[in-house]
Amino acid sequence: MISVSEAQKLIAENSNIFEITTVPLYEATGLVNAENMFSNINFPPFDQSAMDGYGFRMEDLDENKSLTITDEIPAGVFPTKGLLPNSAVRIFTGAPVPLGCNTIVMQEKVTVIDNKLFINDDQITIGANIRTAGFQTKIGDLVLEAKTKITPGVVGYLAGLGFDKIKVFRKPNICVITTGNELNNPGNTLELGKVYECNSYSLHAALSEYHINPKKVISVIDNEAKITQVINNNLHNFDIIILSGGVSVGDYDFVSKALENCGVQKIFHKIKQKPGKPLYFGKINNTIIFGLPGNPSALLSCFYLYISPVIKKMMGLEIENKTHLPLSNSFAKKAGLTFFLKAKLEENKVTILQAQESFLMSSFAYANCIVKLDEDKTEFNKGDLVEVYLLN
Repeated sequence: MISVSEAQKLIAENSNIFEITTVPLYEATGLVNAENMFSNINFPPFDQSAMDGYGFRMEDLDENKSLTITDEIPAGVFPTKGLLPNSAVRIFTGAPVPLGCNTIVMQEKVTVIDNKLFINDDQITIGANIRTAGFQTKIGDLVLEAKTKITPGVVGYLAGLGFDKIKVFRKPNICVITTGNELNNPGNTLELGKVYECNSYSLHAALSEYHINPKKVISVIDNEAKITQVINNNLHNFDIIILSGGVSVGDYDFVSKALENCGVQKIFHKIKQKPGKPLYFGKINNTIIFGLPGNPSALLSCFYLYISPVIKKMMGLEIENKTHLPLSNSFAKKAGLTFFLKAKLEENKVTILQAQESFLMSSFAYANCIVKLDEDKTEFNKGDLVEVYLLN
């Protein structure tokens, strides 16, 4: 049995950042771009009206009480002629500004009589309401640094600069295998002696926070031969295989033996922690395997503590989710195990929740963080600083 820090080190040493792939911009949200990106255009690409109004030359306003409206320019139509002296154009938001026009007055501040424009804005200045070409971005500008997480804002920004594809670190292909004779699928009548299977649901939901859907979700009974067959059939098709249940030392815990049957190299099995002590980690070729406890709360804790960092590393995500915060309540534990406890972060303090048993999920429904209590310490008092893993 190894320590938490040893387990984290071994997992980090056996996982790598993924290769680069090109994806449509529509599919890139949540991924990380793999290279610096530079603009191929100016934005705006031309002088552009910032609102619905009238364009004119400021010097003409000083000499004339009214200007003659000679043209109309909607968005999407590029003017073929420049602005004549002592004239104005009707112009709309986003439309190109014609040559010679240097000011736009909003339509609410004019009067139009018989095609004559009277401007009622004594505060207007030259250049008003014109977005100049390249105001936001110029050709050759660095528009996105490598290893930036792609958000809806990034997608819209890049699309506006004409990008429709992007190079990213690809998402891992993941297979989830749940084991257990006692499992009923939600939505069905609960049979005597059975419980509803929730681990695949928790894992699917946790993976979806990284915009990942497991490629396959499989359920198998507690039988060494059947578990071996399922693992063997999928071992070389995925980057990560996550198994739930069957990793302890009971008479019906066959996962460790099944993985051995399949030639998986065991890197460690069991960590000095609570919950999740029987966690298994192994590897074969480029596939890494996690065997998680079947108790649902222990399983989800192990996902956040060990699998989540691997996924982030593979996808190029550099998001630190740890901090130190004071406790708002006290807690006592035995020495010898690192405790990971569901907690609620509010007003810059963390409260350790009730229902910490590994088979109970009720506390996870309210938790927004996990508190780490060190292996050798036994007493934690209100106000003590503790390490906190932020969820989401």
